[in-house]
Amino acid sequence: MAEARPDARLADEAAEFDVVASDLVYEGRVWDVRSDTVAYNGGEIVRQYVDHPGAAAIVAVDADDRVLLIQQYRHPIRHCDWEVPAGLLDVDGESPLETARRELVEEADLHAASWEPLVSIFTTPGGNDEVVHLFLARHLTPVGEPHAREDEEADIRVEWVPLTEAVDGVLAGRLRNGILAVGVLAAAERLRRAEAAQD
Repeated sequence: MAEARPDARLADEAAEFDVVASDLVYEGRVWDVRSDTVAYNGGEIVRQYVDHPGAAAIVAVDADDRVLLIQQYRHPIRHCDWEVPAGLLDVDGESPLETARRELVEEADLHAASWEPLVSIFTTPGGNDEVVHLFLARHLTPVGEPHAREDEEADIRVEWVPLTEAVDGVLAGRLRNGILAVGVLAAAERLRRAEAAQD
C-alpha cells in the first residue's frame, strides 16, 4: 500500500458518464423519481433515484452554547425524530443561505445576526441526489410574530440542548438524524477550534 503524503487532500471527485436515457418514473409533490440508463465501463447500467431539489439546514447555537433542536413526526421512519431546522431549496433564485434564513424564521421564530457555512453533504448518494448545505447561526433574537405552521410542523417540539449533550446523543446512537449528526459534530468542532485559536 502506498504511503500517504502529509500534504495529500482527500476529496470527492465529480464524474460525468453519458446518460443514454432518463425516464420520469414518478412525479411527486416535493420530489420526483427518475430511472437513468448510463453508459458505464463499456456497458450500460440502470439506476433509479430520487431527484431532489436540495436543502439548507441550520445549527443555531446561543450564547450559552446550547443548540436548537426540533422534533417532528417523519412518516417514512415512523419516528418523531430530533432534527435541526431545515428546508428545501424550492424557491427560484433563492440561495442556500437565504433558504436557511427563511427556514430559521419559519421553523424556530428566530433571526440570526451571524451566519457561517459549516459543511455541505450528500445525504444518500446511492438513492438520491440531495445536497444539504449546513450553516452555523449565532447571535439569535426572536422574531416579532410566530410563524403559522401546519401538518407535521403544527405540533413541532422545540428544545435548547447543550451542544455537548447533543454530541453525546449522536455518539450514543440516541439521535440518529443524519443532518443533525453532521451539523452538531461540525459545529462542536468549529467552535472548539475557534476557542483553541484564542488560547
